[in-house]
Amino acid sequence: MKSIVIEKNGFDGLKLISQEAPLPGPRQVLLRVRAVGLNYRDVEIVLGSYHTPFKFPLVPMSDCLGEVIEVGKDVTRVKKGDRAVVAFWERWHDGSFDASVAGAPLGGPSDGVLSEQFLTSEDRLVVVPPEISDIEAASLPCAASTAWNALVTSGSVKPGEVVLVQGTGGVSLFAMQFAAMAGAQVVITSGSDEKLEKLTTPGILGKVNYKRYPNWSVEVLKLTNGRGVDHVLEVGGPQSFEHSLKSIRPGGQINVIGYLGGVDGGINPLDIFRKQATVRGIPVGSRRMLQELVQAMASTKTKPMIDSVTHWTNAAQALQRLHSGKHFGKVMLSF
Repeated sequence: MKSIVIEKNGFDGLKLISQEAPLPGPRQVLLRVRAVGLNYRDVEIVLGSYHTPFKFPLVPMSDCLGEVIEVGKDVTRVKKGDRAVVAFWERWHDGSFDASVAGAPLGGPSDGVLSEQFLTSEDRLVVVPPEISDIEAASLPCAASTAWNALVTSGSVKPGEVVLVQGTGGVSLFAMQFAAMAGAQVVITSGSDEKLEKLTTPGILGKVNYKRYPNWSVEVLKLTNGRGVDHVLEVGGPQSFEHSLKSIRPGGQINVIGYLGGVDGGINPLDIFRKQATVRGIPVGSRRMLQELVQAMASTKTKPMIDSVTHWTNAAQALQRLHSGKHFGKVMLSF
């Protein structure tokens, strides 16, 4: 089978190789990969800017949809011919997150899914119903699980609440859709008027261009008549956290997803105290969360927002598209 590995940092460090196809052992499943979804984490690992360095060569990417082509002994959760997505964490199946038992994520340090075939434990798989296409399904495991965890599992979002999402990346777009499913309203921030104009998800309360309004929390408070929002998906890092705190109502929730704005900056714990804020880090999601959101999207016929689909052997081109920030929706690879 063919795989792509990172041999060195940089988009030109990706190399197409041939290797022997693996055979499934007990409770293992061999997938024929049909589609792969990209996350910004993949860009950072390829470029060498991720907070944890990994040994190369490494097969990148964590999100895929595959068809079950072989099953090992004692496999009961899937059968040949099933289509399934692969959960991000090796052993976080349900309950609260415990890093000591969750195991390794895919695409670093464990080899990822950018191969024609992928061998995995059956415990990591979620079967996908026919209402969701291969490309759509492959977009879900990391970004959608993160948004589902933040708003639904941990956040318990309710009808009538207001959710603030920062930017139009994968997690933010899924959060908009899940908020709409729950009957909540959404306030969106972005530095691009063009991207804001594309957003037509039901329940949008307002849109704020943070480049035009650097003190964007003031605009968010205006949109909520001074009350503040109930939930924030914080993707900017320390530079935007101050405005997230100012944007929430007393007792509101801030879900820390990423650090696209950088890692430098200070946060005053007293500001959290004064707002009685709940602040939590979101380590993607469990297999159960992935299963729940797959069922929710199928039953509501909600479609992921897809930016582009590139053949998997042109992965470097797709990664550059994601790195450019010009994308709107998930950047995908087909096989």
